[in-house]
Amino acid sequence: MKELVHTVNFENTELAFQARSDAKLARTYWLFRLIDNPFLTRWAPKALNLAFWLRLPVKGIVKKTIFELFVGGESLKETAKTSAYLDEYGVRTILDYSVEGEKNKAGFDKTRDEIIATLEHGAKHDSVAFSACKMTGLARFALMAKIQAGDPLSEKEQQEYEEVVQRMESIAQAAVANHTPIFIDAEESWIQDFIDGVAEDLMEKYNRAEPVIWTTVQLYRHDRYEYLKALIERSHERGYILGVKLVRGAYLEKENDRALELDYPTPMQPNKQATDRDYDAALTICVQNLSHVGVCAGTHNEASSHLLAQLMETHGIRHDHPYIWFSQLLGMSDHISFNLAHLGYNVAKYLPFGPVRAVMPYMMRRAEENTAIAGQSSREVALLKKELNRRKGH
Repeated sequence: MKELVHTVNFENTELAFQARSDAKLARTYWLFRLIDNPFLTRWAPKALNLAFWLRLPVKGIVKKTIFELFVGGESLKETAKTSAYLDEYGVRTILDYSVEGEKNKAGFDKTRDEIIATLEHGAKHDSVAFSACKMTGLARFALMAKIQAGDPLSEKEQQEYEEVVQRMESIAQAAVANHTPIFIDAEESWIQDFIDGVAEDLMEKYNRAEPVIWTTVQLYRHDRYEYLKALIERSHERGYILGVKLVRGAYLEKENDRALELDYPTPMQPNKQATDRDYDAALTICVQNLSHVGVCAGTHNEASSHLLAQLMETHGIRHDHPYIWFSQLLGMSDHISFNLAHLGYNVAKYLPFGPVRAVMPYMMRRAEENTAIAGQSSREVALLKKELNRRKGH
């Protein structure tokens, strides 16, 4: 086992991009070159939103560029092709209906039905490891914020809240019935306590035999490592198996801006080093409690991925242990995903889908994330260039 860990080589671009044709590799390279430009990344979302509002014919351009890179299709059916080719290389799928910010009951119910459809799809396809959901696709943001703030609800809002709970119950029951676990994604801090409460209640109810419901912890918040420790302790005391996806986080600027505007201390870590420290500590404590904790390392960080592989070696844990997963987003960090999968680790790619305009917020966050993370898009460009040169025999 020790020798295997030392062969994890994230520089192996032949394995990393084995699923991409020469043409697709070249397109991906040039797209990341564009994403690596902060000016374009900052202004492109505004330009595209304006173009959609003006009904300009930009959908085809978006589908052939950023949509093709980061999104699995417009419908669940369209994800099957991407899922199948990933599965050929040992990389499984996390199906994510990536429509968020719905405004009314009809929209929330449609999102619930789409998520349940992904769970039913997962029961029929071994390539699907998980499904995922965002509470902002299932509940009104202002309602969740009001509940978290402790403000009294009107009779109508109380009924609305009960409908939210029932949507989540339906999703949880479908996950259990279809033996397909589901991630409940993390969101903004001023609704996250509400989301945490819903996730914990569902885990306590349904995770008695295995981790079916998984919560998400964002380690770019300075309080989340302590929360994770308390969560592990509570799950042990209450007799359920905790499922937790560990991420760094995706709302840094939004969180800091709101804290500044409303004059309260930011929930964000003071710097990246603190985030990395807590993330790696979180991986460690989860592996140490593997008897009642399932952990998914949702990360594009090579050092953290190496650390989890090393922790598995140290504790004598087999590469395909069902409680340990590595996860990256579609279109990002293939050098981590495919190299780990080649060694038999459990790896799953987030495979978002939905109508082009509806998943625009998701796509723009991915582009911004690549620019904001120090060297992320530059790293992608360098690896893609290296593989292009290797194929040309340079």
